[in-house]
Amino acid sequence: MFQKKQKIYSETQGVCIVDNIVQLPAGKGETLPYYVLKSVFDVSKVSYIPVENHKVVLRELFTKEEAEELSKLPELGKNELLKAAVEYVLQSKE
Repeated sequence: MFQKKQKIYSETQGVCIVDNIVQLPAGKGETLPYYVLKSVFDVSKVSYIPVENHKVVLRELFTKEEAEELSKLPELGKNELLKAAVEYVLQSKE
């Protein structure tokens, strides 16, 4: 499970911040936890992704070493979100 304020990679948004984890209605009086993801590239983009059983690939943000390896792959140019995420990590001071 990701934590609030953690930076992660989403295959649909690229680099995101877990802005919050909220409970949303799931029917029959039940609620389910959802991640509230905000894109670091476009703060107006917000996604709600279920914490469990989500179909979107979410992963911890790459390390600098992983980003360096990914930057060498020729297929990187075919995925703009992944390319932007790799560049973000490589330019990050964290």
